[in-house]
Amino acid sequence: MSGPHWTERPEGGGRFAVWLIRTIALYGGRRVARVILYPITLYFYLRRRPEREASRAFLTRALGRPARTLDVMRHIHRFAGVILDRVFLLANGGMNGFDVRVHGLDLLLQCWRQGRGMFLLGSHVGSFEVLRVLSRERPEVKVRVVLDKSQTPAITELLHALDPTIADTVIDASTGGTHIVLSMKEAAEEGALVAFLGDRARRGELTRKAPLFGEPAPLPIAPYLIASALNVPVMLCFGLYRGGNRYDLYFENFAERIEIPRTERSARLDEWLARYAARMEHYARMDPYNWFNFYDFWESDRVGLSPAADGEPRRA
Repeated sequence: MSGPHWTERPEGGGRFAVWLIRTIALYGGRRVARVILYPITLYFYLRRRPEREASRAFLTRALGRPARTLDVMRHIHRFAGVILDRVFLLANGGMNGFDVRVHGLDLLLQCWRQGRGMFLLGSHVGSFEVLRVLSRERPEVKVRVVLDKSQTPAITELLHALDPTIADTVIDASTGGTHIVLSMKEAAEEGALVAFLGDRARRGELTRKAPLFGEPAPLPIAPYLIASALNVPVMLCFGLYRGGNRYDLYFENFAERIEIPRTERSARLDEWLARYAARMEHYARMDPYNWFNFYDFWESDRVGLSPAADGEPRRA
């Protein structure tokens, strides 16, 4: 299956569509707003062929059978529902009206109380927004989220309109590598939880392949190099949407310290990437419809990446 790089896909709907959904959601309530998800699902199924094909290909892997049309539409509907819930999670005072079950919070707080700062490594599996709302329930825990504002400007503007304080918690990933690393370092030194997604590489970013659903998938190496340089603990975070108003937010230990000696760079990176990919696959298998990478994640029709002798990836 061929297709463009994920950064080249246009944002769905545009500003007017996002404004319309926001207005219906805030004035009609969540029950009314969820009704419009059905025509939205049909629209995207009919109009967004690359996303439709990516959904079908992934679900075929995850379900172990050919994905049907209803499977793909359910997948798109699940994604649309999670996007819609961002409005309510930010506009209604946090988790009011939601049943969010948190797993591993004690582990998170125990690690955070060391005062070293820490990294929370997530993925596009489920809702990352649930994590942001959790910080409101525990205001003593400061969360800084690494987010590329340029990729989804309409949704970013919507979230900032709902809660202007969000801008103060975001480290903009579109500002360049050096600025991102310095901002993450500063946040960690202040004892914050620095949260970012580790499953997508921007164009030109170095990747290595790790086994995922039985086939090597390219994953960015930057999170592990940064964590190694800053010497902070790393925990994993996954927020699965369970239907209705239910979410499960999982925290689990990943590494007290990530060490990547220069002489073992290639092997160590492969080890960390494989561990991350295994946990991402674990949570994706718990509910495959929470997989929100609607593009050719495995780059099945792209030129592959092969590790060079010095441990850096290069074009094959």
